[in-house]
Amino acid sequence: MTQCDVVIIGAGPYGLSAAAHLRQVPGLDIRVIGKPMSFWESNMPKGMRLRSGWTATSIADPDNSLTLEAFQTANNIQVPRPVPLEQFLHYGLWVQSHAVPDLDQRNISLVAKGPQGYRLTLDDGEKLDSQRVIVACGIGPFAWRPPEFQALPSRLASHTSEHHDLGEFHGQKVLVIGGGQSALESAALLKEGGAEVEIIMRGRQVRWLQGLASTVLHRKLGKFVNRLFYAPTDVGPAGISQLLARPHLLRMLPRSIQNILWKRAIRPAGSRWLVKRLEGVPFRFGRAVVSAAKAGEQAKVILDDASEITVDHILLGTGYHVDISKYKFLSDDLLDSIQCIRKGYPVLNDGFETTVRGLHILGAPGAWSFGPLMQFVSGTHFTSQSLRRFITDEAR
Repeated sequence: MTQCDVVIIGAGPYGLSAAAHLRQVPGLDIRVIGKPMSFWESNMPKGMRLRSGWTATSIADPDNSLTLEAFQTANNIQVPRPVPLEQFLHYGLWVQSHAVPDLDQRNISLVAKGPQGYRLTLDDGEKLDSQRVIVACGIGPFAWRPPEFQALPSRLASHTSEHHDLGEFHGQKVLVIGGGQSALESAALLKEGGAEVEIIMRGRQVRWLQGLASTVLHRKLGKFVNRLFYAPTDVGPAGISQLLARPHLLRMLPRSIQNILWKRAIRPAGSRWLVKRLEGVPFRFGRAVVSAAKAGEQAKVILDDASEITVDHILLGTGYHVDISKYKFLSDDLLDSIQCIRKGYPVLNDGFETTVRGLHILGAPGAWSFGPLMQFVSGTHFTSQSLRRFITDEAR
């Protein structure tokens, strides 16, 4: 039976960053298990660009030696801005090769309580005992498919995260649901791939990030304004951004205020560089789908104004709903023991530890405890530093 101190499950930005930080803790035996950058490689569309700004896109490491700038220098390349998905994937694999060269790329099938803390079963049947488990498995299992679309087969309705190449819809009529970055960028990629696209959204207009007023202000007052009102983490509007970048301060506010700031920071919006790419794409604002059903080989939706639309496919840019019970490798006993709020968000302490001692969960599931920063790559800085500090203190 193999034994170790810590197992990190997941090799995306949060798992890689956590490993890089914890490997600086003397005497700590760490195993990292998972396929590197798998969600970004398999569940994000080809041609996508990251919405986050340059300063918010580097995966945190303790020495700041694995930044995007370092990646450019090491590979003698210039990464475009906004960062293309393909380049971010290469960057993530580069980080993995330096931070976790001994990555175990098998999958975990079960995590349960064990004699040494936790017993993990891998997909080939091997078992591993660990005193501590850190879950950094991303948002893949949390893709939200609204109930109106549940009865439709995947060939007629799918989530944006289910496609790596939207060119498969060339020549088809596609209805995109949603007004956030995922929906809007998917619509642009569909249009550029030869599909006939229409967008339906509940909002009365598209919220474009980095709007005209903000651009004019920045041009007049320069970098000082950016640094004063916007944190490098690039989450949230002016002023609020600085607070969200400091989760320990955010946690001191009344829950009602935290919820307001959270909603304000992540409401549906799209990057301004999508405006021209969406020219000619029709929008139906202020509308919602009441029902959706098969209509021969197509899908027919009925809207809340009683209008009907028949299309070849419906693409759901409807985001993600966190529910850690969808991490199927967690045993029922463990799930029953984890205190959760708002359905699937675990209650976490300062070290991202759940109410089950020795079990930590990183990334988007930490948003209820630490704010919306946890839903972005830039959250790896705060998360990994807090995790290392907590585990170091526990080891003393």
